[in-house]
This record gives sequence, C-alpha cells and structure tokens, in this order.
Amino acid sequence: MPRSDVSVGTLELLVGAFVISFSAVFVRLAHVGPTMAGFYRTFFGGLVLAAFTVARGEPLWRGRVPALWATVAGILFAVDLSCWHRSIHFIGPGLATILGNFQVFFLAAVGLLVFRERPSWRFFVSVPLAVGGLLLLVGLDWESLGPSYRSGLALGFATALAYTGYTLSLRHSRGLAGALTPAANLTGVSLVTAAIMGLEATVQGESFHIPDARTWGCLLAYGALCQALGWVAISRGIAKVPASRVGLLLLLQPMLTFVWDIVLFDRPTSAVEMGGAFLTVGAIYLGSTAQTAKGREPALGTLPGAEG
Repeated sequence: MPRSDVSVGTLELLVGAFVISFSAVFVRLAHVGPTMAGFYRTFFGGLVLAAFTVARGEPLWRGRVPALWATVAGILFAVDLSCWHRSIHFIGPGLATILGNFQVFFLAAVGLLVFRERPSWRFFVSVPLAVGGLLLLVGLDWESLGPSYRSGLALGFATALAYTGYTLSLRHSRGLAGALTPAANLTGVSLVTAAIMGLEATVQGESFHIPDARTWGCLLAYGALCQALGWVAISRGIAKVPASRVGLLLLLQPMLTFVWDIVLFDRPTSAVEMGGAFLTVGAIYLGSTAQTAKGREPALGTLPGAEG
C-alpha cells in the first residue's frame, strides 16, 4: 500500500478516535436523561448518515433480510447505549468507556466457544492483565464501593456484552449477499436504535424536550460528530492502515476519554489508578491483536476504541 494512503488513513483514524473520545463527555454535559441522549445521538446521526449515503448515490434498501439484521443490530445497540449512558452517570465517562471496550475479550471468547477458533497466547495473557488493571482502578475492597458505583461497574460490563452482540450481528449483516454499503447499513441501524430508544423514553416518562442551548449543542455534536463523522473517518482509515497499527491508534479514544474525565469533571485519580488505566487499555489492545494474529483484517467494532 502506498505510503501516502497509509498516512491519510492514519490521519483519518486519529481524527475519528479524537472525535469519538468526546462521546461520553457530551452525554455527561447534556441536560437530558440517558435514554434521551441515546435517542438524539442515533436520530441526528442517522439523518447525517442518510444524507451522506444518498449524496454518494448508495441505496438505503436492498430487501427484507438486510433490514432484518439492521433491526437486530439496532436493538442490541439500543441496549448498549442504555447501559453505557447510565454507567457514565454512575462512574464517570473515563471508566465507563474503558469497561465498554472489554467487548474485545467477549468477542474473543465467542470465537473460542462458539466458532471453535484457536485462541492466541495474547488472549490468555491479556485477560489477567485487564483484570489487574481494573482492580488498580477501582480498588480491591468491593464492599467499600457505594451501591451506585457498583451499579455503574455492572452496567459497564453489560455495555461490553451488548456491544459484542451488536458487533456480531453487524458483521453478519455485512457478509450477506447483496448487503448494503457500511454507511447505508449504519444509517438503518441508527434509525432503528433511535426508534427503540424513543419508545423506551416514552415508557419511562422521559421528555423529548431539549431544555437549553448547551444541550442542543451537545446532542447535535454527539449525533453528527460521534455517530456519523467519527465512524465515517474510522471506517475509511481502517482499510488503509495495517491492522496492528489500527488497534494502537484507536487506543487514543478510551485514553482521551479518561483524560477528559479528569480535566473536565475533576475525577480524583491517583498515580496507581492512572497506572491501572494504562494497564487495562494496554491489555485491551493485546486482546484485540489476538483476533488478528492469523493475519485477518479486523471488522470495525472488534478493536479497542470502537465503543463510543
């Protein structure tokens, strides 16, 4: 691959990771409930992606089977966002995002248990490293953590599980005969997710009202930048850069989110906790390389930094 293409791809990945690193920040700053934040992310993002797809002359419909799988992915993504947004409010943007990226390990486990894939040594090394890093982040005394904090941790792991299912369904939909283009596929997924989260908000009694200019700005940026622009940049860059470098570049997203949590929300963080964050994110990267050890290109969503 020409060096110029790799350089452009690297820049696209860096831009995408940087943009998406603000996802949890927008959720925390917006004066709406967690479900409504997910609704507006996917609604605004879906509209931008639809406009992008139409402008490129790509079809948005290719039959019932692709639509069915987009619906399955949309349902799972709605579960993912519901859990993640609540986790953000309980334990902060940084830790919630790092936990969401544990989907790398769940995907590897599915490959091992369901698809009988031969595991790489990286998988067996990365799991205890990730657990050790997480213990440094949250502490060893579970009972000392408050109920809200414990709920946030549980929701973070639930986010990773839901995102695993979302990734697998999205990967299957892209492998179908006559599949939609990635942008068109994500347009359908986004709008299905928005419909489900809108229904969830109605049942829960959350208002669709956007109360102030700051919330408007956060939600528009969350949808247009994080759901649409960031994803487009990463999906373009991932095809131009070697897989090992892709994973390393995308690590910028969870680490930056952790930094924004410290800088913008005054998260108290000791040197030990910072070391735990680096160890955990490094283990996530090692776990992601276990899926590419045989030279396969990873699908978007199987790499660190995809969550958000």
